[in-house]
Amino acid sequence: MVNPVHELATALIWLTRLPVARLLPRDLAPLAQSAWAFPLVGMVVGLVAALPLVAGLSLGMPASVAALLGIGAAILTTGGLHEDGLADFADSAGATTRERRLEIMRDSRIGSYGVLALGCVLGLRVAALAALAGQGAWVAAAALIGVAGASRTGMALGLGLMPPARMDGLGRQAGRPSRAGMLIALALGGLALAALCSGFPVQSWLVAGLAIAGAQLWLAARAMRTIGGQTGDVLGAMQQLGEAAGLVALTVFGGR
Repeated sequence: MVNPVHELATALIWLTRLPVARLLPRDLAPLAQSAWAFPLVGMVVGLVAALPLVAGLSLGMPASVAALLGIGAAILTTGGLHEDGLADFADSAGATTRERRLEIMRDSRIGSYGVLALGCVLGLRVAALAALAGQGAWVAAAALIGVAGASRTGMALGLGLMPPARMDGLGRQAGRPSRAGMLIALALGGLALAALCSGFPVQSWLVAGLAIAGAQLWLAARAMRTIGGQTGDVLGAMQQLGEAAGLVALTVFGGR
């Protein structure tokens, strides 16, 4: 029998380091079956990240310090899972063949491309969040939660619409979510962004949604061209790039 609570918990186990496994039966739902809950997991991560952000701003910390604390909390919550995917996929850009790119993505070591990609995307996330904090702590917190949820919608869609690049690995083992699961993920991500960014003008969160989608589509197209599909690293990179794009879009179009 389908149990949405177990499916949500399965998504939390795969995408975060939150200690929820002990509360579940031993037989977990397949990851693909839980893909609809990815945006909800993103909102949980965003909520955890928002706590030190708001606390820091309330204590009078500089916005940049509070923003770095918030992003740091998000990284701790996920174990840096998506950041690792971004670095691995960026490192693969230095190869010239599909096989070599896949080999590099499995290498636990990080190269110069990975370092540069991590630095740029992390810097964008922190700087954009600090800029949003100028409109108020709760505005920045809501934007962080909404974008964290919406950016994980792309992971669910990528898992369902892109073929796995390997015969083994997470991208293949996870399976493919149903069309209904992808539609639910899309609806939840859109609702998260619209509801939590309601303090911004309507065009702001619409543009943020388009920025997230555009960044993720660009990365998905590159993955299809260079390695022939998706892997866990590709999905993580999509989340990271989407989140950065969404936050930056809100800084540009979110003035009130």
